[in-house]
Amino acid sequence: MLRGIRGAVGIEENTREAILGATRDLLERLAAANGVEPDRVSMILFTATTDLTAAFPATAAREMGWTRVPLMCSPELDVTGAPPRIVRVMILADTERGAREIRHLFLGRAAALRPDLAADGTR
Repeated sequence: MLRGIRGAVGIEENTREAILGATRDLLERLAAANGVEPDRVSMILFTATTDLTAAFPATAAREMGWTRVPLMCSPELDVTGAPPRIVRVMILADTERGAREIRHLFLGRAAALRPDLAADGTR
């Protein structure tokens, strides 16, 4: 079954190191929490708030060796009052897990985006 796995992370500053480090941490944690291997991933969509301009978040996945996974970056909608410096991710992966078994992670300041989920993805 193809399932969507969502996550987001707050980025502390608009630098390449901050963007890639936080995105890499998010991807590693999502993969571990959901038993995801790169060869089972159909694609990953990244969005970033428009105040993040120092790096493409998808570069973090490439640097992790996810070189055969189709990746795409897009700007997030610039909504008044939305938190700044956020990278969001949607992983589409083949998994045996049911929808209730998928762990979505919203880390740091991004936890405010989904208060119904704890920062560690538990309900």
